[in-house]
Parts: sequence; C-alpha cells; structure tokens
Amino acid sequence: MNLESAVYIVDSFDGDYVHLKRTDEESDDLKLVARALLPPEIREGTRLKYEMLQYSIAE
Repeated sequence: MNLESAVYIVDSFDGDYVHLKRTDEESDDLKLVARALLPPEIREGTRLKYEMLQYSIAE
C-alpha cells in the first residue's frame, strides 16, 4: 500500500474550497481541496502536511 505524503501551503480561499500549493516538490500547480477536509483554524500561509489521507497543520 503506497500512501502519498506531501507538504502544502494554503495559497488562497475560494468559498468552500482552498487552493493549496505543494512545497516539497517543484510545481506551479495548485490543488483545489474542500475546506471541510482541512483543519478549521487554517489561514493563508498555513503549512499543511498530507499523510494517511488526512491534512494536518505542519509544525
């Protein structure tokens, strides 16, 4: 079982969705994620870790 692990930064909010930019790989693409899947206390610039199909605030 290969579960992806990644680090993102909150780029912007778009209603009920959030644009995330991956920081652990070189890419200009933004990922659109439903806000309900993310921790409620996020703000623009918050670093998030995606692991085991969940997002959490990166330390």
